[in-house]
Formats: sequence, structure tokens, C-alpha cells
Amino acid sequence: MSNTSPGFVRVLGRTDVLALAFGAMIGFGWIVLTGDFVDAAGSGGAALAFVIGGVVMAFVGLTYAELVSAMPHAGGEHHYAMRAIGPKGAFVASWAMVLGYVSVVAFEAVAVPQTLVYLFPDIEVGHLWTIAGYDVHASLVAIGVLSAVAMTALNYVGIRPASVFQGVTVLFLLAAGAAMLTGAFVGGSTANMEPLFTGGVSGMFVVLVAVPFLFVGFDVIPQSASEIRLPHRLVGSLLVVSVFCATAWYVMVMLTAGAGMPAADLLGSELASADSMAAMWNSAAMGNLLVLGGVAGLLTSWNAFLIGGSRLIYAMARSRMLPSWFGELHPRFRTPANAVLFIGALSVLAPLFGRPMLVWLVNAGGLNIVIAYLTVVLCFLVLRRREPEMERPFRVRAGTPVGVTAFVLAFGLFLLYLPGMPAALGWPHEWVMVLAWWIGGAVLMWRLPRVAPGPDAEERLIEIMDARDGRRSPAL
Repeated sequence: MSNTSPGFVRVLGRTDVLALAFGAMIGFGWIVLTGDFVDAAGSGGAALAFVIGGVVMAFVGLTYAELVSAMPHAGGEHHYAMRAIGPKGAFVASWAMVLGYVSVVAFEAVAVPQTLVYLFPDIEVGHLWTIAGYDVHASLVAIGVLSAVAMTALNYVGIRPASVFQGVTVLFLLAAGAAMLTGAFVGGSTANMEPLFTGGVSGMFVVLVAVPFLFVGFDVIPQSASEIRLPHRLVGSLLVVSVFCATAWYVMVMLTAGAGMPAADLLGSELASADSMAAMWNSAAMGNLLVLGGVAGLLTSWNAFLIGGSRLIYAMARSRMLPSWFGELHPRFRTPANAVLFIGALSVLAPLFGRPMLVWLVNAGGLNIVIAYLTVVLCFLVLRRREPEMERPFRVRAGTPVGVTAFVLAFGLFLLYLPGMPAALGWPHEWVMVLAWWIGGAVLMWRLPRVAPGPDAEERLIEIMDARDGRRSPAL
């Protein structure tokens, strides 16, 4: 048996891979959350927080880059943990990251209709109910649901259509970003940025706690590794490059938005970056252009995480950790169609909860993403020690110091979510989401047998699980 996941079509080239990862990391948070970040830390403080967050993600990204070059299989973290720490460790890493991916997809399903309110203020009709003080309207629910169905369908019919869509949309996103940067020089003011730093360390924590959610995306490259037609070393390099590109983007947004409007005005804005753009250009149309750029970022993120999440669920099913239904490839489109439908179904439900769901998803998803990152960095360190001769086309220099640094920095992010910290998860909504997810995970993990880690750990796990279920093991 082999882990190469036959049946996937290798079609993703260099530009496709970079667009996939960069588009995944940009998303829509830079439109919605900028006012909160600048108010908490100042435009300079927010930019610095993103530099720090980018450094943390770069260290983690280096460990991913080495591992994906050594084990280029669909499912990424799942295979690294299986080889390094065994099936239960692989389940923890995969289950945590699945919630991270699903939270991003659901976030986008809620954010699409919220964005359109900026462009069409009278679109909110048909009051349904009120959640956490926010009125949920039938029109916005319908837009979110229809968007979720459309994105799910795009990913259902193949990686190539999804990749072309990603590339075109990223180009539009970059054009909107260029207009924002130009606007800072045309109509921005350094006086609006004063004071550059506010809120001290606790203010920067407000920004840092969102970093895992906003930067998650480079790890989509390992998830789709079975569909990439590039040398394995180059795949690792592109992963690291994508992290630096995303860091530069977020720093640019914090500084340019701060130059366009004072922090107090940004905080009072529903879509702070768009209002700042309109102020810099003295044109509502330019603000609308940035909103459309935000929609582009939203769609690229949504698309990428449907790809990544479905491949990870597929890998878990192939290892018998999830029902085999999730591990089936569509006979024509060669996509994990059932896994795509499952994530799509969850995203259809998210708009029913309205705007409060945005913050809940950011925090609950972010915590689990950090858990997955910590597990992957641990796998990197274990494999460096246990299998020093393993082929690593992309080999990180000073591997152990880099891995230890990545673990310490990622653990620091993890602490920010705990009770008593300035950016702790809220009760009950956020903690209930996390606890419910892990109670379900504990039930699934309980049935996994003890299997020692190693290159053949997945094969041994499948043999045991199939023998237990009384079925024949197909080749992976």
C-alpha cells in the first residue's frame, strides 16, 4: 500500500500554488477588522503586531516547507503526524485543522452578505430573529446560502476550475491593494496615524490573537500536494514566500488605512479599510472598489479552504479515522466530492447566525489552528531526531533551533486564547464551539488502536481497522 493517493490530477503550477496560498491568507478580515486593530494598538502598533505574527508564521512555515517536500501527499499534517507521533497524534493535528478550515469557510459565508450591505444599504429585509443583539435578515441569509452553494459547486467539479478562479480573483485583489497604497500617497496624512502606538502590549495582543486565523492558508499547499506538478523543493520554497507576501499585505493595510482616517473614525466604521480608501481618494466609488477587492479576498480564501479542508478530511477517511464515505474521489472530476459537500453543508448553516458568528469563528478557529501548528512543529522536531536520513528536498538550515523557536512562538500564541489573557476566548459561544468539536473528536479518537509511529504507521492502522470491521484493505 502507498500514501500517494492515486486518482488526484496533478495540474497546479507555480503561479497556481502561490495564488492558492496567498489568496487563502488574505481573506476578508483586512476589510472588517482593521478598525478594531488600529484602535487597539495604533496603526504602527498593528503593523508591528503583524510583523511579529508574520515572523511566527514564517518559522512555522519553514517546518511545513521541509515536511511537505519530504511527504507530498494530500492531507499534509495528517501524514506528518502519523509518521512522527502515530495515529492519535495525527488525529489531533487533523481534527484541529479541520475546525480551523471549516471556521474560515463559514466565516466567508457570513461575510459575503455583510459586505454587500456596504454597497447596497437597503438590502436588509425580512427580519428573522435576533442573536447577541444582532438582527438576522432573510435577504442576507439567502445571499450567504446561495454563495455557499456556488462555491461548493465550483470545488465539486474539479481542481482546475477552482485554480483558474483563484488566479483571476487574486489579480483583482492585488489591483485593489495597489489602489489603496496609491491612495495613501494621494490623500493620506501622517497626522491621522498619530499616535502610532496605543494600548501597549495588551493592544498588540488583540491583533496577535487574530494572526492564526488571518494567516492560516499557507498550509493549504500541503493539503493539495497530490495535485501539484512541481519539484518538491520548489513547493517548500513557495510556501515560505507566500507567508512573506501575506505579511507585507497586512502591514500595508494597517499603515494605509491609518493614514486615511483617525483611529476613532476607523473603529466606528463597519468596513474600516473601505471607508479609509474613500476618504483618501475623496470618492465613494474608490471605497466601493476596495469592498470589491475585499470580496475577491473573501472568495479566494473561501475557495482555498474548501480545497484544503476537503483534502484533509479525505486523508482522515482514507486512514479509517472518519467514515469511508469521506474518502471517495468523484469518478469524473477526481475531487473528494463528499468531503467538499460536507464542508459546503456546514457553510450553508453559518449565515443563519448573522454577524456575531464572525467573531466567534475567528477566535474558535484560531485556537485550533494554533494547536495544529504546534503538533506539526513537534513532528518536525521528532523526525529530525528519529529519521535524520529521511529525504528532505527542502531542508531547513539549523533545523532544530528553527523548530524549537517555532514551537515557543506558536505556544505563545496559544496562551493568548486562555482564560485570564487579554484576548481570551469568550464564554459561552466560543468555548462551546471548541468544546463541542473536541467532545466529538474524543469519541472518534477513542476507537483508534495503539499503533507505533513510523513510515508504515498508516498502513498498519488501516490493516487493524479493516480487520476490526471485517473488510479488505484497498491500496491507498
